[in-house]
Amino acid sequence: MPLIVPRLEPERSAFRPHNPDSPHNPVLTRGGSPVSIHPNPVEEPMPLSAGRRSDLLAACQLFRGIGAEGLATLANVTTEVSFPAGHVIARQGEIGTGFFVVVDGAVRVVRDGSVLAHLGPGDFFGELSVLDGRPRNAMVSAESATTCVAIASWDFEAALLANPAVTLAILRGVATRLREATDAPRH
Repeated sequence: MPLIVPRLEPERSAFRPHNPDSPHNPVLTRGGSPVSIHPNPVEEPMPLSAGRRSDLLAACQLFRGIGAEGLATLANVTTEVSFPAGHVIARQGEIGTGFFVVVDGAVRVVRDGSVLAHLGPGDFFGELSVLDGRPRNAMVSAESATTCVAIASWDFEAALLANPAVTLAILRGVATRLREATDAPRH
């Protein structure tokens, strides 16, 4: 899909100054609304392509063993979401409606006030609540500006029901995570 850049046009009612001290500075508009021209414009990031989302899922431990078709199925139902530093993404005790893979940034996982983990690009969270429909067992908040790809619980479930190979791979991924958690040395 080609990148479409909106065209900025001078307002038809002549070159009205937006600064009275500069009568030769036109007011540019987009869809009839004034647009400021700044020497360092804030650029919106390009949305992730379906191929890039599929690659991100493939790099995630939970999805190892899923073939290209299964990854494409999951990638098609992902949504890119961004969170500012400090934003609570998932609250302990609330029913989860999404599963997340960190694309950029970092998140902190906290249970009952104790930090359990710091997660970064390629790491995931929210899978348990999405799979079992029970309340989240930890809070997850953005430590810095963070971008994730998210899959809504209803889309995740539909993908699992439609593709047994995806279901088996995710079951193995969750079992691996459980084994790592239970085999970890205790203090």
